[in-house]
Amino acid sequence: MWWLLPCILGFVRLYLDGVKVLLYQLFNRSFILPDLPKQNGKVAIVTGGARGMGYEISRHLASLDMHVVIAGNEEHEGLAAVKKIREELNQGKVEFMYLDLASLTSVRHFVQRYKAKSLPLHILVNNAGIMLVPERRTEDGFELHFGLNYLGHFLLTNLLLDVLKKSGKPGKCSRIVIMSSATHYGGRLTLDDLQGRMCYSAHGAYAQSKLALLLFSYHLQDQLWVRGDPVTVNAVDPGMVDTALYDNLSSPAQLAKKPFAKLLFRTPAEGASTAIYAAAASELKGIGGLYLYNGRKTESSALSYDQQLQTKLWKESCALVGLQ
Repeated sequence: MWWLLPCILGFVRLYLDGVKVLLYQLFNRSFILPDLPKQNGKVAIVTGGARGMGYEISRHLASLDMHVVIAGNEEHEGLAAVKKIREELNQGKVEFMYLDLASLTSVRHFVQRYKAKSLPLHILVNNAGIMLVPERRTEDGFELHFGLNYLGHFLLTNLLLDVLKKSGKPGKCSRIVIMSSATHYGGRLTLDDLQGRMCYSAHGAYAQSKLALLLFSYHLQDQLWVRGDPVTVNAVDPGMVDTALYDNLSSPAQLAKKPFAKLLFRTPAEGASTAIYAAAASELKGIGGLYLYNGRKTESSALSYDQQLQTKLWKESCALVGLQ
């Protein structure tokens, strides 16, 4: 029975983290975005930008006169989001491009098609994700949370780094915004079982993917700083937001959530506010390596700052996606 312990602990840690966040949200107002400067001439990619928080990020960046590329794996949904944003703003350059983050081939094809447009890239928002899905594998054989939430974004970001570097300038850095979660505090990363084959737990897998994103964020920023590249990387925590991500909660949790969602959960617009801030705020020019929650710099878990773990995960991730 000992092998069940990691599964049980993953479940308990995730729900304890959730309770802490809800208590914070009960007694603290949501971050209110300040007035942000216009972003004329800038281009952004928002993964998962057609629904929930991703849609709110796309809509707000487009309202700042940014050219927004919504990247997602549901074409009908993506085109509907583009139409809705255009109608609301009566302007705005916004388009949809197909991207399936659960497929490394799709990620590579997306990057090829994007680069063929000869567009710059000033903002990359790694927002897309899934949560608490039953055990499944990507087409490349990776556990779905790890493959989609983390590895897909890891490959996408690395393949777009050259465009981000060319688009940034000293004092006007390009920006990468990575969507993490408070669940990372309870996350554990087992390098010899990243795919959860010994004992699968949807709760543990989700928390691991969000911890991996933070480790990636910090390590990438360190590399960029060492090389003097004009690109910053910041991770954000949206809090607990009333979106479709919670559709896979257990039945008891679903029942418990319903009466409290309106009172305790953030709206998608509120949840998106910190990511929008990280993408466009003047006061964050040239500043990277942060973990932002509710519009403020916050300490992430001690494990996320482990530089040896960051390096080991980076090397293993490169091997898994086929990067030098």
